[in-house]
Amino acid sequence: MAVFDLDMIKSVYARMPERVAAARKATGKPLTLAEKILYSHLCEGAATKAYSRGVDYVDFAPDRVAMQDATAQMALLQFMSAGRPQVAVPSTVHCDHLIQAKVGATEDLKIATDKNKEVYDFLASVSNKYGIGFWKAGAGIIHQVVIENYAFPGGMMIGTDSHTPNAGGLGMVAIGVGGADACDVMAGLAWELKMPKLIGVKLTGKLKGWASAKDVILEVAGQLTVKGGTGAIVEYIGKGADALSATGKGTICNMGAEIGATTSLFGYDKKMASYLKATGRAKVASLANGIKDLLRPDQECIDNPELYYDQVIEINLSRLEPRINGPFTPDLAWPLSKFAKAVIKNKWPQKLDVGLIGSCTNSSYEDMTRAASIASQAAAKNIKAKAEFTITPGSELVRFTAERDGILSKFDAIGGVVLANACGPCIGQWARHGAEKGERNSIITSFNRNFAKRADGNPNTHAFVASPEIVTAFAIAGDLTFNPAKDFLTNENGEQVKLENPFGVELPPLGFDVKDAGYQKPKKDGSKVKVAVNPKSDRLQLLEPFKAWEGTDLKGLKLLIKAKGKCTTDHISMAGPWLKFRGHLDNISNNLLIGAINFANGKANSVKNQLTGQYGEVPTVQRAYKAAGVGSIVIGDENYGEGSSREHAAMEPRHLGVRAIIVRSFARIHETNLKKQGMLGLTFANPADYDKIQEDDSLDILGLTTFTEGVPLTLVANHKDGSKDEIKLNHTYNASQIGWFKAGSALNLIAAEAAKH
Repeated sequence: MAVFDLDMIKSVYARMPERVAAARKATGKPLTLAEKILYSHLCEGAATKAYSRGVDYVDFAPDRVAMQDATAQMALLQFMSAGRPQVAVPSTVHCDHLIQAKVGATEDLKIATDKNKEVYDFLASVSNKYGIGFWKAGAGIIHQVVIENYAFPGGMMIGTDSHTPNAGGLGMVAIGVGGADACDVMAGLAWELKMPKLIGVKLTGKLKGWASAKDVILEVAGQLTVKGGTGAIVEYIGKGADALSATGKGTICNMGAEIGATTSLFGYDKKMASYLKATGRAKVASLANGIKDLLRPDQECIDNPELYYDQVIEINLSRLEPRINGPFTPDLAWPLSKFAKAVIKNKWPQKLDVGLIGSCTNSSYEDMTRAASIASQAAAKNIKAKAEFTITPGSELVRFTAERDGILSKFDAIGGVVLANACGPCIGQWARHGAEKGERNSIITSFNRNFAKRADGNPNTHAFVASPEIVTAFAIAGDLTFNPAKDFLTNENGEQVKLENPFGVELPPLGFDVKDAGYQKPKKDGSKVKVAVNPKSDRLQLLEPFKAWEGTDLKGLKLLIKAKGKCTTDHISMAGPWLKFRGHLDNISNNLLIGAINFANGKANSVKNQLTGQYGEVPTVQRAYKAAGVGSIVIGDENYGEGSSREHAAMEPRHLGVRAIIVRSFARIHETNLKKQGMLGLTFANPADYDKIQEDDSLDILGLTTFTEGVPLTLVANHKDGSKDEIKLNHTYNASQIGWFKAGSALNLIAAEAAKH
């Protein structure tokens, strides 16, 4: 297969020397790798000033966009409204989220293909029309496919999935975003991001024994916690970093999302060059070798990291012990030697029900071989897995090659079941028999997240995270108190046997091979391609442009809900069974704020309809307001909209007629998403004013006719008893974003501009 987007990569590398030089001059100091890549991708071109980390918002020009099927639907529906004939940057769609794991790869894929045909056909046709590469169901998990085909050292990409940072394993700044951001970049707009802070992780020594790359990030998560990386890029440096395989580096970067990091990355080295060559990209490796010093942090940053990073962590890989993290959170890290005692002390279910390996985090050829080496030992020593055991290859390239090399048969020999090349149980797409009973049980996975209910919907499933080889060993033992580094097992002959250290192969000795990788190339000219959406479909719906601002202040608005406490994007727009409606804005809007707690009664999905005086479900009440031509306001607490970056949480209130979201504070991505949909995202100048809003208030927003950057607006809360409060509202809208509000959405402006040409 030809190298994808080689001319684009050449262009990035051609401009990099000049831009890195300009960045050094602007900052007056040596540069980390993250800084080299960020400053090389400024929309303005060569840097003329230094940007303050954690302070300045900066416009970037990413090289490419990747979308998984669940988020691509709304992203592409929005893009279709932009009036552009083709995407402005190389983009891809990957069908990996909608395949449910139930029986095994062949049958599960067939069921998903039939069940999701309408969505797959839509995504394929839109991709064909607008010049987007399409990877069909079964081709593999988005992040594994990206690192095999698209990631390149020194590049910058965004992807509509939080684990997009996986591409950092090939030295790329790769950041997870919402579909609205993806739409903007595909339409040729700048992408805005606050200049990240930098965390340096210096790795020394070399992994040995049962320790693996997965244990590096499990240890980092234990140190930093799920919030420790927020607003920062984690950059791995040192000789220990260079010793890790490219896919091992990818594992570490992938799970960096679990510490809240903007992204993670490694500097270019020989391991990356070898992986590029093995995956058919020798030309990219050659180009990278030509500017290799620019694809690594400056030596001063490695020698004295405390001078150039905001925080520094050092880990000696030679002393690193395998970790098992959990349950219920990915940052609760237990060394293998202490895990058995923790299981007993905390009374976690000792019996292991299921071990699951694979996912976008750990499904490379190396991962498969290390796990298979344990399975092979067990089979030779007459042991079969006591727990249920599933294997998820990351891509068809990996699966086909692993089958050819006899790796998959080693899992089969101990009772393992190979699932489809898809996300499956990792994102809750797991039809686990008996999960509905809610029984206490334990599972262990090589996935990245282990929140309650995530894998199987059962809040009592204790999920632990470890490396594929540790998971395999635990599945064989069927017991969480087993320590594969020192304990013995009893085989089927009653003999005591011990597992030796795992052994893996980074790259297939016979090379990678595949019959059908699952890629569909788009037409060069898609102008005649018809994208058909059945108007009676309950899964897909073409978007209607949102109405422009009417040019007046907003008066007589009703309070829809005053959300109490934590209100994440899951509270605003739940996933789970609603996943199937991700391409149908009206249908998915029936989950609007159904998880938010109403301050007035302490209940979820129960708010007062001021038109009738009766209580009803949030979407029902809001639809009543919309039908009556009455606007409304949502009031929120601190960090409103944290969590997933899904744009549905901003589009649903906009679609149903909510005019403003007023909160104590916003999560940054959600605030941006609201702005792009033409919503007013405002904050109380005095957070205590949240308490002044009453259930029966009639609300006015004043100052919109002179809406200006840096000038607050006013909220008038007209109370039922005739009194009123005037409340100062702050905002972060700049001139361009005010233009989005006035036009009705950012997309409306894009479409209007496109219509001129």
